[in-house]
Amino acid sequence: MGVTDPAGPVMDRDEVDRALARLGAEHEAIETSLLALQDHAGRRLLEGAELTGITKERWAAAESSITLLWAYFDAYTDALRSAREIRSRRRWSSREDLVELTELLRGESVTVAGSTTATANAPTLLSAPGKLSRQFSLAALVDLMNELYATSLDMVVTADAVWSALPARIDLLAAELQRTRTLAHSVGVRPGEHPSGDDLERITRTLTSLREQVVSDPLAYWLPAQGSSAPGGGRPDTTVYDREARALEEVRREIDAVLTVRQDAEQRLVKLRDVLSRADRTLAEARNARGEVLAKIAATEVPVVSGPPTVLQEQLATAAEYRRHAQWHRLSPLLESLEQKAEDELLRARESLTAVTQPLAVRAELRGRLDAYKAKVARLGYAEDRFLIERYDAARRMLWSAPCDLRVAEQAVLRYQQAAAEVLGAPRVPGQGGPQDRRGE
Repeated sequence: MGVTDPAGPVMDRDEVDRALARLGAEHEAIETSLLALQDHAGRRLLEGAELTGITKERWAAAESSITLLWAYFDAYTDALRSAREIRSRRRWSSREDLVELTELLRGESVTVAGSTTATANAPTLLSAPGKLSRQFSLAALVDLMNELYATSLDMVVTADAVWSALPARIDLLAAELQRTRTLAHSVGVRPGEHPSGDDLERITRTLTSLREQVVSDPLAYWLPAQGSSAPGGGRPDTTVYDREARALEEVRREIDAVLTVRQDAEQRLVKLRDVLSRADRTLAEARNARGEVLAKIAATEVPVVSGPPTVLQEQLATAAEYRRHAQWHRLSPLLESLEQKAEDELLRARESLTAVTQPLAVRAELRGRLDAYKAKVARLGYAEDRFLIERYDAARRMLWSAPCDLRVAEQAVLRYQQAAAEVLGAPRVPGQGGPQDRRGE
């Protein structure tokens, strides 16, 4: 839609002809735009819809604007026709004709009457309250039509964009929701019996309400683009839709987990029994080892070994009961919890066994160190050294006697190491004393 030049002095024939050509092109562009608006799918939908909220208010104003647009366009058409008739009176227009044409083309010569309803719904379109007509220049009339057209088109395009985007997506999600509900019912996930069943009911209510609101008040679900003045600048607000789509996806994952449980429940139960059995055997081994440690190792604190937790066996029995009665929605979370607890119990049993047998591991390490030094001494030809034999026998008696005092035995092994190091000419073991004059031993 075009913009005319500002007013000026009396126009000559060439200026009049150029102005009429420009106004004719503007008239054609305006008519094309108005007809496109008239045939716009969004406008037809708005006319037939039962609107509410902000959309109802804005459509009332837009309808008034469109009514005024056609009134202004008719006045513009009449003024242009009059100007063309004056110019066509004679080939060379007289001064009187040029004055009349200048007033018509550049002056406020167009009178537009608006209906009471139209001006009530669009009160800013006329300058004085209660005034049902106004004088315009053709340039001002074009500017006003541009403004009315932009606001009307923005409203129509915005509503059409929301209707084109959201209801179809909501319908697709509702269809997926129905399939999920059918599948959920088949595995016992129902409202009041499983949280996912309650979620499905809530999503159903929300989607039903959302679709009704989108259809009746589409502008309530529109986010305008920041800084954009173009008609329809922005995007549909899909916040509620996206939230419910994510919630449905979470429910689908839960249903998939329940289906997986139904398929491999027996295998998982067997594995659980095996893990708990291994934990029990490990704890029994730890208790036996503790008795052995207490009998063979002296002056050592040995941690107490607790018994297997009966609550896990009870939960395992409950899981087996759920499987027998095909209560998959209850079995699914119980199995996940039990699998983690069983692994934790096996780890605890192994840690108990390690802690209990630590003194035996220390004794075994000392025995290995003592024998390693003895072999080294023998390899270097000192196997018959009386002093080393005495030190070795002393350490060996301590390590192979019961109960064994690990602290005393460790000192005996260190003394043997020190003596072997001196015999072999190596530096003394750091931090340990030892005989400097073996004759005094």
